[in-house]
Amino acid sequence: MTNKLARPYRLAAFKLICLQGIVALVAAVIIFVGWGVNASTSALAGSSVAILPHLVFALYAFRYMGASKANQAYTSLKRGNGLKFMLTIVLFALILKSTTVVLVPFFCVYVLVLFSGLFAPVFFKH
Repeated sequence: MTNKLARPYRLAAFKLICLQGIVALVAAVIIFVGWGVNASTSALAGSSVAILPHLVFALYAFRYMGASKANQAYTSLKRGNGLKFMLTIVLFALILKSTTVVLVPFFCVYVLVLFSGLFAPVFFKH
């Protein structure tokens, strides 16, 4: 059962994930126009390595909030961060091992999507 106090923070996290998805799609379209289908699918793969772990973190990290739930909030933050780290490693390994990837678009869009989170306060003012 999630805490009602955590709802605004979950909403903000999901807004950030949507922003990252939009950045990823725009970058993939630009790369498709410039480099073609293989580079574009590599860019989408790189963005998925960035976005999916953030989604898992948001689901776990913002379940509990408030002084009465401090231990549960700390545990859910720890678990969410650990799952995010492990999922990032697994996704990198799976994608790089199982598919043919154009490395420049893959890593460039991965980094671009990660950096788009730094500019989220510009887009999301309370």
